[in-house]
Amino acid sequence: MNTPPHIPESLSPLLDLEKVAPGTPSRLVEQIAFITEIDRLKSVLRLSPLLAADRRENDAEHSWHLALMVMVLAEYANEPIDVEHTLKLVLVHDLVEIYAGDTCLFDDDAKKDQAQREADAAKRLFALLPEGQDESFHALWEEFEARRTPEARFAKAMDRLQPLLLNAGNEGGTWRAPGVTEARVRERTSVIAEGSLTLWDLTRKLFAHGVREGWLATGP
Repeated sequence: MNTPPHIPESLSPLLDLEKVAPGTPSRLVEQIAFITEIDRLKSVLRLSPLLAADRRENDAEHSWHLALMVMVLAEYANEPIDVEHTLKLVLVHDLVEIYAGDTCLFDDDAKKDQAQREADAAKRLFALLPEGQDESFHALWEEFEARRTPEARFAKAMDRLQPLLLNAGNEGGTWRAPGVTEARVRERTSVIAEGSLTLWDLTRKLFAHGVREGWLATGP
């Protein structure tokens, strides 16, 4: 399983706007600092293999994919959702992994301190934004994690469904990892049902197909 990377307490800015564009208003300097910093998300690799290329996807690709899934699949949400707000949730939800790393769904050791690592990362990253924007971005991240709104529940459903689709199209993908069973995958993706019962029904069919093909082990 993948291990979250160690991120130094301080990193050099990827673009020093005050150096290359002196006189830029301070609010814009802070906003550009955040925008350039999140370029790091493109270098955070996930375990999921791409369908169209022989490599693993990165976090930025994953977030983009979720955004398109929200636009296409919103009609299957259990409750009416604000699509624009849900898009914000999926685009923000993994930004903390720039510093906290991607934690595999089945890496029980890494999950022990995942919540604290990600909370610390959120505080550090969103602090780059101007006052007011930092609070709104932090609130979006917290809303996604808490799953108390219809939008957050559907966003989380997309987050769990997307890698399953990649696995189903890659002859099992990460399902073939040691210790991964149909029961474990089902238990750890059951939140899909909170966002969409229709898509949970699809998910169960994906599991059944994986088992029939021998890609997904049975057992506890």
